[in-house]
Amino acid sequence: MKLIKVLLAFVFIALAVAAEELPLAKACDEELCKLPNCRCSSSNIPGGLQARDTPQFVLLTFDDGVNVINIDTYREILFGRRNKNNCPAGVTFFVNHEYTDYQRVNELYNQGFEIALHSISHQTPQSYWAEATYDDMMKEFGDQKRQMSHFANIPEDAIQGIRIPFLQMTGNASFQVMAETGLKYDSSWPTTRFVSPGLWPYTLDYASTQDCVIPPCPTASIPGIWVLPMIAWTDLNGFPCSMTDACVFVPPFTDEEAWFKFILTNFERHYLGNRAPFGFYVHEWYIRVYPAVQRALVRFLDLVNNLNDAFMVTGSDVIEWVQDPIPVNEYVRKGCKRHVPAGCPAASCGPLSATHNLMSYWMQICNTCPRVYPWLGNPLGE
Repeated sequence: MKLIKVLLAFVFIALAVAAEELPLAKACDEELCKLPNCRCSSSNIPGGLQARDTPQFVLLTFDDGVNVINIDTYREILFGRRNKNNCPAGVTFFVNHEYTDYQRVNELYNQGFEIALHSISHQTPQSYWAEATYDDMMKEFGDQKRQMSHFANIPEDAIQGIRIPFLQMTGNASFQVMAETGLKYDSSWPTTRFVSPGLWPYTLDYASTQDCVIPPCPTASIPGIWVLPMIAWTDLNGFPCSMTDACVFVPPFTDEEAWFKFILTNFERHYLGNRAPFGFYVHEWYIRVYPAVQRALVRFLDLVNNLNDAFMVTGSDVIEWVQDPIPVNEYVRKGCKRHVPAGCPAASCGPLSATHNLMSYWMQICNTCPRVYPWLGNPLGE
């Protein structure tokens, strides 16, 4: 027992020393922190624009694995959508590894949607993420970037965003990994304080003023890494909810009209305010099992696609605009982003043995089959 206590003490000392190696972030200096690579945490509209001149970005995101069930929903409600400027509508998928069909991920990428990371394991309990070290997060996200690129056959540099499972912050660890592996932005950090007006994206060069809803939050200066705040919705009883399917007091699930009004009310807080990006953050199952909610979402997306100053975009698109903010009349004249489809040399692999749980898995991939089921520490299954 004494030996265990001594070993634990050394572990805690090592962690403390590692934390001390990172410089503590100082209060933001707006004279030094300038776009395109640095921005103080603020509700001010980037570029000093007036709200009426600012594009209203709408971020529709889906979390968790991509499979043959939810791809039908995505095909039905998302494929072929265009904004009023005739550019393809953007959606971001935060994808975790287990049970994911990488051929379907390739299909989503080829539609022009953004593929982002949601960890390899998505494991429980939530405390695993709260206590995660730099090495843990490197295995979960740094390695997942290579894994996603490899099995879905999409370019590594197209993978820029992460969302940590359960929105559980890991202090500085996840942001350190992002800086080391070329990831650009995090969309895990909820805010319930900076809602009206909403908090615009910012970098971690300096200390954040964002409220820490699910600690531990970052304290170090990690230059050039962007935070895309998850601005909370307000439910029918006035309580905040970071994801749509986490709202408690909601309209009846069979009432399409009430749900449409509920979505619109939360959207208008942004659209009639400082036009901070509006997020509809959800898991696909929620709109599949409640058809009235899905119909309300489709009506809302149709509305957005017909507004002259609102645009469905990806998380990466938002960061790019913040780095170089231009008024909406210029934004609509910009050419659409070019997208080069990725091939998929399809393979059906299995059964593959998994060392972490002794189960067997099948994988649908765009590459040669791995030797064993890919997991933490062996992301390519070699």
